[in-house]
Amino acid sequence: MVTGGGGSIGSELVRQITRYNPKQIIIVDIYENNAYEIQQELIMEYGNSINLVTIIASVRDYNRMNKILEKYKPQIVFHAAAHKHVPLMEVSPMEAIKNNVIGTFNVATLAQFHDVEKFVMISTDKAVNPTNVMGASKRCCEMIVQYLSQQHDGKTEFVTTRFGNVLGSNGSVIPLFKRQIEQGKPVTVTHPDIIRYFMTIPEAVSLVMEAAAIANGGEIFVLDMGKPVKIVSLAENLIRMYGKVPYQDIKIEFTGLRPGEKIREELLMNEEGLQKTKNKLIFIGRQIDIDEDSFPQKLRKLRDAALENDEQTAIQAMHEMVPTFITPDEFNKNVIAV
Repeated sequence: MVTGGGGSIGSELVRQITRYNPKQIIIVDIYENNAYEIQQELIMEYGNSINLVTIIASVRDYNRMNKILEKYKPQIVFHAAAHKHVPLMEVSPMEAIKNNVIGTFNVATLAQFHDVEKFVMISTDKAVNPTNVMGASKRCCEMIVQYLSQQHDGKTEFVTTRFGNVLGSNGSVIPLFKRQIEQGKPVTVTHPDIIRYFMTIPEAVSLVMEAAAIANGGEIFVLDMGKPVKIVSLAENLIRMYGKVPYQDIKIEFTGLRPGEKIREELLMNEEGLQKTKNKLIFIGRQIDIDEDSFPQKLRKLRDAALENDEQTAIQAMHEMVPTFITPDEFNKNVIAV
């Protein structure tokens, strides 16, 4: 079962899983258009040779997810459903908490209850020392997965995979830059010094699947994204690929950092350290223990505030859950000083 199975990561997971001829594959997504597209793509390619189930459902709906897991009994759950757009989640923070945090808690606890063999959560480098609600919500998700892993209840192995930006995903800069160049408009970059880690979607997903295969439960797998790329260099190279000259034929405009945005992302928290695996692109981060007494109380406070749309209390609760959650200004000031 793949939650968010119609999204850019989720749909690629579905494509790659299908090649291994699974007994059944279940796509779960709230957005019917994306779910329909990947469903039709697979039917065109494989016809009746695959047992494909496409379900429109929200991970926020505990009872609905319970019925799905009860009926289909998946052995492996890849949890890719999430709100991921940083500036949009700064404007609608309660949605990030409901969808990412509550949604992850619902699917993960139900996976444990229904004896799913492996639960694999897709995380992001933005969860490391987060400066925005989206990143902090994904760090909460990592903590939920780790908390459940520490419980050792049931047979489910809980795993997290963390990586940076993927080229060409929904909301990524490449499609935006392409549209701007094709229309002869200036390419907009937020800051001249902004850098990001990039990987292609198929590459990231194949590493996620390999990490899931070698996992024993409780790990955060960190994917080696290579060297970080300056976004302005990416824009310049893309303009050249169109046979044009940067700053002459196509201007590059710096628009200022967006709400919640960091100058650079990190893939590891300071406390984690790195352990190698057989694949030189996959590392295991050393986990920080979750306090099993206080964690459920903090999570309950966050959930209740989000469900009541009490923004102030929810954000305060998120800071209590994620002590490394700081403002972008605090973070960027230190980076620019360096």
